[in-house]
Amino acid sequence: MWRRFAHLSLSISRTKLRSLQDPTVLKLINTFSFDAGNDGVASSKKPFITFVLGGPGSGKGTQCEKIASTFGFAHLSAGELLREEMSSHSENGELIRNVIKEGKIVPSAITISLIKKSINLATCDKILIDGFPRSEENRIAFEKIIGVEPDLVIFFECPEEEMVKRILGRNQGRIDDNMETIRKRLKVFEDLNMPVVEHYSSKGIVHKITATGTVDEIFERVRQVFASLRPKLCLEH
Repeated sequence: MWRRFAHLSLSISRTKLRSLQDPTVLKLINTFSFDAGNDGVASSKKPFITFVLGGPGSGKGTQCEKIASTFGFAHLSAGELLREEMSSHSENGELIRNVIKEGKIVPSAITISLIKKSINLATCDKILIDGFPRSEENRIAFEKIIGVEPDLVIFFECPEEEMVKRILGRNQGRIDDNMETIRKRLKVFEDLNMPVVEHYSSKGIVHKITATGTVDEIFERVRQVFASLRPKLCLEH
């Protein structure tokens, strides 16, 4: 998959991590720096990259599954990739777990390294990246490390009260699915994620989707966006 993925530069996060002087985080980034250097590129063709953004409870994960099955995209969830790495009981997974346990944020380069690995393993060159970038720092790191901007950004707009209702009703047993934590997560989303949406809106690549109604009603709005891109996706990708 596309040669630029084979030359991963970690300059942004290395600088940030050196300033932290944290042995656990430094070991983690060094491990992923080594992994990122492996050339597992399957094709020289540039993938069609779509960022899918929205607040917690906006339904973006559910919609990504429907987009992937309908239009033939590979669905990559940044959160799931980190959770899978942690549950693998590998040394890298344990290091990520320790970083999170200590209340630190997993460096952008690590998440991007996992995304890169998944893109290389994907069987198609149409990629949905769900829940990333979460901040301007994520965005800048992705564009610097990967070397491109996304082709498309889907942003699910959902009223805060609807997102709270959905999160409380999903009963997934997550420790952060309580009212106090939900409000904090929504505030963090507003502060960190909205500047990313605004940045890409200025470039004319954001499609905002009203994320209220049934799953099928919301997907019909999404379907219209991707259907309008079908000729480009079929011919160029």
